[in-house]
Amino acid sequence: MQKNELFLCNMRDLFLALMFYTRIPTPAIKDFQPEDANKTLRCYSLVGAIVGIIYWAAFAVGDLVFNTPMAIVLAFGAGALATGCFHEDGFADMVDGFGGGTDKQRILDIMKDSRIGTYGTIATILMYAMKFLALLTILTSSVIDRWWLAALIFVCYHSLARMTAGSMVFFSRYSRDDGTSKVKPVEKAWTWREMLGLYSFGMIPFVICIALCPWCALTVAPLVLLFTFFKLFYEKKIDGYTGDCLGALEQMCELVILLSFVVILKFAF
Repeated sequence: MQKNELFLCNMRDLFLALMFYTRIPTPAIKDFQPEDANKTLRCYSLVGAIVGIIYWAAFAVGDLVFNTPMAIVLAFGAGALATGCFHEDGFADMVDGFGGGTDKQRILDIMKDSRIGTYGTIATILMYAMKFLALLTILTSSVIDRWWLAALIFVCYHSLARMTAGSMVFFSRYSRDDGTSKVKPVEKAWTWREMLGLYSFGMIPFVICIALCPWCALTVAPLVLLFTFFKLFYEKKIDGYTGDCLGALEQMCELVILLSFVVILKFAF
């Protein structure tokens, strides 16, 4: 293990992950090897935490200058710029594929099409509307009365969602077997370091949430149900997952986490 590693994730791995999953500028990576793509998974949850900080920073500025609803919209905009709508694109493609496809090959062909259809458009609008309302409920709650609590909410739901979605790599299989994927799937060469890195960075913010509010532990149940349902659903329809499927699951995990927090705030306080 290298001396500059952070929980099994060195700075080169982190920069690779930022290049792969976001539009955040990073130093140039020399001597890139195909297997380096596998290492990005160990930093996937950490990237989520960084994206969460960007969301919170934009929200904090917007809330100071304008009001909470406008601040949330600014946070969404900052997140879109930071990630290039990486997961949102996967979500829209997945909904289009499974909504319009009748068999595995047709579903995969639709998901590979760069155009967005009616299913994907409506689903993305509804997804953002639900996340907006959930965040508005959470961030205007009297319980979230410190800036660092708001920051923790943003960091937690982004890192935990990526941890949950990334877990699909360990427990399922890649669907495309025709070499048409834009990138080599990480499941072909992942190691215990990818698993430990993903879960370490994903759980740290969540454990802090649980320490502050033990009720937050209940969020695990709907995430496990969501993960299990889509694992079985993907395997039944297309014999596994694709990159779009992972992006879609990440977006749905974000929403489920936020909705869980809304329920906890309503009934536990």
